[in-house]
Amino acid sequence: MNVVLFGPPGSGKGTQAQFIVERFGIPQISTGDMLRSAVKAETPLGIIAKSIMEAGGLVSDDVVLGLVKERISLADCTLGFILDGFPRTIAQADALNALLAGIGKKIDYVISLDVENKELINRLSGRRTCPACGKGFHILYNKPKREGVCDSCNTSLVQRDDDSELTVVNRLMVYEQQTSALKAYFKDLGVLHSISGSGSISDIQSQICSIIDVGGVGDRP
Repeated sequence: MNVVLFGPPGSGKGTQAQFIVERFGIPQISTGDMLRSAVKAETPLGIIAKSIMEAGGLVSDDVVLGLVKERISLADCTLGFILDGFPRTIAQADALNALLAGIGKKIDYVISLDVENKELINRLSGRRTCPACGKGFHILYNKPKREGVCDSCNTSLVQRDDDSELTVVNRLMVYEQQTSALKAYFKDLGVLHSISGSGSISDIQSQICSIIDVGGVGDRP
């Protein structure tokens, strides 16, 4: 069972990816993590990637796909995997499908966590962090006992730069630009399953289980 997981910033994608890992016994594959591991391990592709990054360039699709191929060839991917953060473009999706077909695999499910932008903005822009101990809070959903002060160490809480409302709006715009065409692409292939990322964590997990356990056709083109 091979899964691609989509979700905008603040959709709970990390939580649900971990649930899929634990519930179905397949590893989560993040291209960012793979890249860092390959560079650290000084694999042939890692050495190439390191030289590109040190020169200030972007790692090519060929290198990323090579890393994906290396990773999914490992024993822990025998039963499947969940791809997080890849593919990001139609060209990458085409190349991924070709790569998988060449080794007798395919993408079985593309799960998209859909959340209204207004809710995402509230979730992200309301986050506050303690700069001293790292404890996280939220001005609506997880308030500190004293406004603006960490419960654990009494340090004044801060808002991360990338959680400001303007930055969040820009992040969501970039996400939509990146994924809208990909969703249509996978919808045409019959493997896209759009589910609500709102509601309780357990409700979202039930939706995911109903897709993977039962199988079937995805969103209709």
